Amino acid sequence: MASVDTATNRFSDKLLELLDRVEYRRVETGEDMEEVARIRFKAYKMADILPLKGNTLIDDIDFDSHAYVFGIYYEERLISTVRLHHVTPEHRVSSSGSIFPKEINAFLDAGMSLIDPVRLAADPLVLREMPAIPYLTLRIATMATDYFAVDRCLQLVKPQHAAFYKRVFDADTIVEPQKDCGDYNIDLTLMATRTKETLPPLYKRFPFFKSEAYERRMMFARGGDMPFSPLTVRPTARRAHFGHGQIEISGNAYAG
Repeated sequence: MASVDTATNRFSDKLLELLDRVEYRRVETGEDMEEVARIRFKAYKMADILPLKGNTLIDDIDFDSHAYVFGIYYEERLISTVRLHHVTPEHRVSSSGSIFPKEINAFLDAGMSLIDPVRLAADPLVLREMPAIPYLTLRIATMATDYFAVDRCLQLVKPQHAAFYKRVFDADTIVEPQKDCGDYNIDLTLMATRTKETLPPLYKRFPFFKSEAYERRMMFARGGDMPFSPLTVRPTARRAHFGHGQIEISGNAYAG
């Protein structure tokens, strides 16, 4: 057990070091969306996830009022992207809902709210050099579950990735692997994490998932809750974990 804990601690320390050189950017301009499309193209072509035609690179719900598209930058280079949907009984737009509507509507009809992280794509060349990219990217989904205080965080994933989500996020399988899933060229399974039960032990085991409240606000607040739109957001995991640090404000960028 001690060796497992030591390995986990070393891994967490490594991720905290990587986060020191990471910036998150909420994508709301055409120029940034073009960069996102390029990353999606590279990832989808490599993995043959979706057809590279029509509206698969940028689609209408990228601009939904409850959708949040992010770019993850490492040393000022875009390395990955993810789109999150805040799904509620009153606002049911989501990618997972378009594939498995019965199961998603069952959650919503029970009064639950959800985070649906999809369109996760990483630059294949960078991913070979930095296999930790999924953690850096999925940290945003963890922050969203915290910010919106949702009941479940969904995972619409390849069956071969299910073990990862079970091991890291204690995700339950909602739909067993299915073929012929809409536009997808791959089999898919639907999983879901019970966020209110899972977040406290997740933060304890992997402190790089932690964040300060102001970071979550910079990432997800809109309208009257956000007096200005931040250019970039620096991760606050180290500050949240160790309880020290300094907040620096430069232009429209927050650093923690």
